[in-house]
Amino acid sequence: MQQYGGQQPVPPPDGGRGYAHGPQVPRPPHAPHPAAPPAPPARPGWTGPAHRAPAPPGVPAPPPARPPAPPAGPAPGAPSAPPSREATGHVQLPPGGPVEAPAPDADPEQLDATRAAVAVLLIGPAGAGKTTVARYWADRRAVPTAHISLDDVREWVRSGFADPQSGWNDHSEAQYRLARRTCGFAARNFLANGISCILDDAVFPDRPVIGLGGWKRHVGPGLIPVVLLPGLEVVLDRNAERSGNRRLTDEEVARIHGRMAGWYGSGLPIIDNSRQDVATTARMLDDCVARSLTSPPSW
Repeated sequence: MQQYGGQQPVPPPDGGRGYAHGPQVPRPPHAPHPAAPPAPPARPGWTGPAHRAPAPPGVPAPPPARPPAPPAGPAPGAPSAPPSREATGHVQLPPGGPVEAPAPDADPEQLDATRAAVAVLLIGPAGAGKTTVARYWADRRAVPTAHISLDDVREWVRSGFADPQSGWNDHSEAQYRLARRTCGFAARNFLANGISCILDDAVFPDRPVIGLGGWKRHVGPGLIPVVLLPGLEVVLDRNAERSGNRRLTDEEVARIHGRMAGWYGSGLPIIDNSRQDVATTARMLDDCVARSLTSPPSW
């Protein structure tokens, strides 16, 4: 070991005997173990066993305290209760049944078309203004009203969308039927919760299977159909302002408009909005709804 300043090296603490912590002092035989420290006093809120002083002679010791019983819960396999709306915000909605037609003996004065809970189906060709009129009518009613567009629901399908412009086939018809059932389910649930609705669709009078019959089956007999049918020139001009897959060729628009003319003589209310603005057309729609409430059309 290197020396510093001429001093002798410091001997190891064990004196060179190899002990790491100094010399060990042997314990005398039969040495008593140290006494255990006294138990600490019970802390507030301590739920463990209490440290009690020994009872005096002749006095029986009190029985040990029983642990608290666990809270009662549902039996194994029993259905759990629904969550409370205070805890989760869950609100139970009433079931949506078919929309019923008004009673034959209903008081006309109580059937206010602007305040009644109704489900309206606005029918018309592409470019008739169905979506514009439906949104305007729904926005300005005195009661909560929803607008449901079948074209919007069909286009929820992104990948694999069957565009009818590419040809009407089994795939496009299946997506149309699925969208109509979805719209009917939404309409029933809106009505069950006090919200009126207006749906729009290009329903053809010569296709009853996927036309009014399907809507009546999915929504109910209380559905009020109204046809919006302006002149062909107006429809062509409005279709020219469209873009994307909503815009059709002039030939397709003319063909659809010719088929829609079959609604004349069907008994359904028809609105020719060729020279009417949106606000006037909405008031005409109110009149059609009022007449349908007092005298439901047979369809």
